[in-house]
Amino acid sequence: MTFHVFLTASAISDLRALVAYVALNDSPEAAETVAARIENALLHLETLPGRGHVPPEVDRIGVRNFREVHAGPYRITYWIREESVHVHCILDGRRDLQDLLFERLTRGV
Repeated sequence: MTFHVFLTASAISDLRALVAYVALNDSPEAAETVAARIENALLHLETLPGRGHVPPEVDRIGVRNFREVHAGPYRITYWIREESVHVHCILDGRRDLQDLLFERLTRGV
């Protein structure tokens, strides 16, 4: 079965911000590598969305409908609904997820 993968506006914004940050602070080539790695992980969600795990930060509070996969240090958080995968965020795993989510909630994104 092939799933349709959809990126929310927040996930698209996350991806753009990550790629821009890497391009500015490392190199455009490194940014392309990051983008390709994330794109590859997203492509795998079309056929294997169940391979991800529940993020421990949300599992601790009893929320189990979100899953995540990693692309290098980047965390791709999503949920599966019927035959579609909805990617909600693409975050740098070296940062604290709770802080990132709190920041997102307080700015209304």
